[in-house]
Amino acid sequence: MTSESVQPKSGPSRRAIVAAVGAAGLTVGLTACGSEDKASDASTEQGGAANEGAGGAALAKTSDIPEGSGKIFKDEKVVVSQPTAGDYKAFSTICTHRDCPMVDLKDDIISCTCHGSKFSVLDGSVKHGPAVEPLEAKKISVNGDSITLA
Repeated sequence: MTSESVQPKSGPSRRAIVAAVGAAGLTVGLTACGSEDKASDASTEQGGAANEGAGGAALAKTSDIPEGSGKIFKDEKVVVSQPTAGDYKAFSTICTHRDCPMVDLKDDIISCTCHGSKFSVLDGSVKHGPAVEPLEAKKISVNGDSITLA
């Protein structure tokens, strides 16, 4: 019988590599989770000197938004509505069911062509599923006759 001498392998063990890869993945995952903060206050800001200088892109004139309905701004992924005279609101046009962009607006209902969800542009509520979460409110500023995305 011959006896062979077993030499230890050089380099890190499989366990050490797996642990290092797992730790790196966890770090990346936690960093990504912390980078998306949604605004906790989604209320609409309106008119007056308090809103002067509010940043954002000018979307439309108040006269462009029909009372009891709204207007979609496709590039900004937002719909601005006027539930009652002089009261303006804005919501995301991304469906809360499966993140499909919505561009179909009739009267006060915006519809998702992906799975059929329908939402009120007046308050963001779900009018027909499968979506169960309302549209995300967006901040806007109304200064004079100008509507600006805040």
